[in-house]
Formats: sequence, C-alpha cells, structure tokens
Amino acid sequence: MKKILVASSALVAVAFAGQAQASEKISLSVGGFMEQWVGVADEDNNAEGKNKFQSDTEVHFKGATTLDNGIEVGVAIEFGIEGGDNATDEQYLYVNGGFGQVKLGAEDGAAGDMTISAPAVGPVGANDGDLTKWISTSNMPNNSWDDGDDNKLTYYTPVFGGFRAGVSYTDSADAEANDQTTNGREVVSGGVEYNGDFDAVSVSVAATGESKNDGEWYNVGANVGFANFVVGASYGEKDKEFGDSTGTYDVDGFDVGVSYAMDAATVSATYAFSDYGNGEVGAADLGLAYTLGAGVTWKSSIFWFEDDADNNANDNDGFGAVTGLALSF
Repeated sequence: MKKILVASSALVAVAFAGQAQASEKISLSVGGFMEQWVGVADEDNNAEGKNKFQSDTEVHFKGATTLDNGIEVGVAIEFGIEGGDNATDEQYLYVNGGFGQVKLGAEDGAAGDMTISAPAVGPVGANDGDLTKWISTSNMPNNSWDDGDDNKLTYYTPVFGGFRAGVSYTDSADAEANDQTTNGREVVSGGVEYNGDFDAVSVSVAATGESKNDGEWYNVGANVGFANFVVGASYGEKDKEFGDSTGTYDVDGFDVGVSYAMDAATVSATYAFSDYGNGEVGAADLGLAYTLGAGVTWKSSIFWFEDDADNNANDNDGFGAVTGLALSF
C-alpha cells in the first residue's frame, strides 16, 4: 500500500516538473454553513431528553489555481466554530489532472467520502448519528465507521464509464491535531463507486471499507432516483478488532429510506437497524427540508428509537421532534 501511494505522489511530482510560473496565485473564497435547531425528546432513561438547543457552524476557506499544463492545485480549510481544543475541522491540499486527484492533509478517507447511505433530509436522520445529540444512548444504528480526519494521503482515479476508485493511507490515527504523533495505528481506506443516468433513472452504487489494527469494516450501498423519488439502502459489517484489540463484539447494520421532492420541499422516511453483539437498536425518522430562499432551508424531523440490550439497565427507547434553519454561505 505504501508503494502505491508513493508512486501516486511521484506521478504528481512529474506532472509539475518544468512548469513556468505563469499561473495566478491562489485566492481564498469564504463559505460554510450555520445550523440552529430547537427540539424536544422523551425517553425511558431520561424523561426530559438532552439539550433542547443544538447548533453546528463551520467556516470554509477554499481556493485553487490552474497551471499552464491544465493541472489544478487547490486548498481547503474548514473551521468548526463550536471549537474545542482544536477548532480546525479539515485542512488539505489537492491536485487534479488527467491522472485523477491526489489529496494530502487532514480530511475524511476514501471510504468515508464514497460511502452511500439511504436518503434522509431532516436535521436528525435515523442513520446519521445525530440522534445522540438529543437522547441518551451510545448504541445508535450504524453501518459505516470512518476513522475520521487524521492526516492522510488519498488518491482517486479518473472516472471511467461512471466508475471511480479511491484509496487512503494514514500513518497514525492519532496525528490529526499533532503532526509529531506517530504512535497511532495505520489506517488503510478504500472504495469503488459507480454513478450513471439511464433516461429518467439515476443510479449510484458504492462498496467501501477500512482496515485499522487487526480488523476491518465494509459497506455496500445504493441509491436510485426516478421521477421525484430517491430510494436507497446500505449494509455494513465491522470486526470487533477494528481499531481496538479489546473490542467486545462484532457489529452489523443496515438502513433503508425514500425521499420525494416537490417544488421547494423534500420529504423523507428512513429506518436504520444495528446488531451490536449484546443487543440491537433500531431508529426511524420522518424528515422535511423546505427551501425558503437562496442558502436558507427550514428543516424538521420526527424520530423514534428503541435500544434492546441484554443488560436491562441499558435498555432505552423514546421519541422526539426537532426543527430549525440551515443556512449556507
């Protein structure tokens, strides 16, 4: 794997060789989003649910330049405004050309970027992990376990007949906030996807996976669009050894959903399920996304979940509703 990625880097270096410095200097543009949500939840383990207000805000700086031979070189820097010890969410450079795309920096790996899930348009999807912001459980439905934004090298092939492949290599899973940290585990991430249109039908299919420590996870997913509908599903499995040799159980899960667009509004219904060894958890949501204007969308979700654990103390179920605005800029 290291040889493949080193060869990819060398390919890009050769493409740069002999370039005249006639291209324009990179100028950064500002973008991002702000999401503000209000919600209520009721659950057995916590009658009042968790926080009734949630927010998610990021500011993005992006820019690119094109060299004389047509190769594009760009940069992306994303800041999470909620902060923490390290407010930088992602930062990476990329090179695009006839050879495909190379990325270097802290960003999701190929598997995380290429994984396909069932459609869910509301602020709280049964399959997107956001339920844990509103209710008290750590066993949410899941079938994709991307390792995150560690520093890595990623290569994507050009698109051939709708097909594209990608692979990422991380030398240390602990190196996101500290370039000196090299004692974390290596991570290899990859995927293959297909996107095509057939008259009035669009098809997206992907198979992705990741290896860390002595274990792996795998996912397959597909979305099909026709008329105003999108129907999709995905399935994934994770070894208990993935990332942690002390893991206690294997995990598998699936999701299925459908969305329908009508003028400015899109509605969706999504269900997700996961078997985590000593229990199982299921969740469902109804979502609404309504475009009020350029960059302004009103979103709402009604959700339900049930966690059946062998340990009765961890059993939990409940429901809730969330609404708010998503602004993009």
